[in-house]
Amino acid sequence: MSAGSPLPVELPPELFRPLPAERHAETAAVARRGPGIVERLRKNRLAMAGLVIIAGLTILALLGPIIVPYGYDEQSLMENNEPPSWRHWFGTDEFGRDMFARTWTGARISLFVGFSAALLDLLIGVLYGGLSGYLGGWADEGMMRVVDLLYGIPHLLSTILLMVVLGPGLFTIIIAMVATGWLGMARLVRGQVLQLRELDYVEAARALGFSRARILLAHILPNAVGPVLVNLTLTVPAAIFTEAALSFLGLGVPLPLASWGTMTADAVVTIFTGQTWRLFFPAFMISLTMMAFNVFGDGLRDALDPRLKR
Repeated sequence: MSAGSPLPVELPPELFRPLPAERHAETAAVARRGPGIVERLRKNRLAMAGLVIIAGLTILALLGPIIVPYGYDEQSLMENNEPPSWRHWFGTDEFGRDMFARTWTGARISLFVGFSAALLDLLIGVLYGGLSGYLGGWADEGMMRVVDLLYGIPHLLSTILLMVVLGPGLFTIIIAMVATGWLGMARLVRGQVLQLRELDYVEAARALGFSRARILLAHILPNAVGPVLVNLTLTVPAAIFTEAALSFLGLGVPLPLASWGTMTADAVVTIFTGQTWRLFFPAFMISLTMMAFNVFGDGLRDALDPRLKR
C-alpha cells in the first residue's frame, strides 16, 4: 500500500441489517405514491370538468342515436322545421329529420375524425421526431429540412388541396389532415429527445451496450411522454375544428352522413329564417368539445410541470 493512502475500514455487520417490516412497508408506500400527478390533476376542478365533459360526449355519441326512435336520416316532411319539444328534443331540420339523433350521430363522426387524426399525428410525429433527434448530425439536418419545407405550407390549405384531389370521404378527410398535421408533434418530440439523449442514464444505457432502438423506445421516449400527451389533447379539438371548416366549405363527409361541421353548414341559412336551433346545437357541441379538451390539456400540463412538484 502506498504512503498516504487511507487504511481500509471494516464496517460493523449491524449496519447491514434488513429494515424492519414496518419501515419496509413505509418505504414501499412512499415509492408507490410517485410524483402525485394524478392527485394534482384531480385537484384541478376545471381540468376534471373538462374530462367529465369529454367522457359525457363520448358516451352520448355511442348511446345518443339509439335513445330516440328516429334514425339520423329518417325523413318526415310533415314534421319539418319543428322547434325543440318533448317529441323531438333538439327539433327537426328542413326534411323533418330528428336533430337529436343527427347531433349524436355527428358526434360519432366528429370525434372519430378528431381521435383518429390525433393518434396518427402522434404515431408519425413521435417516430419521425424521435429518430431525427436521436440520430443527430446530417440525418437530423436532412429530416428537419423536410419538416421545414412542409411546415411552410398552411395546414388548412394543404388539407383542402388534398380533399379536392382525393375527393370527399371520411377516411379522405383523416388522410388529408394527417398529411401535414404531424409536423408540430415531430418538432416537439425532437426537442425533447435532444435534451434527454445527453443525460446520464442514456449514457449508462449506451455503456451497457443497448441498441439505439432500445435506448430510444425504452429510455428516451417514455420520459418525453408529458409534453406529448399535452400536445395530443390539443390536437383532437384542432382536428375536429378542421373537419368542421372543411364541411362548411362543402368538402366534408358525403351525404347522408352527418357531422357537426356538415350540420352547421346546412343550418347557416336558418339565421335569416328563424330556425336557430338547427345551428345552435351542432355549433354548441363543437365549442363545448374544444373548450373541454383545451381546459383538460391545460390541467394536464400543469400536473406534469416539474416546477409544480413540491
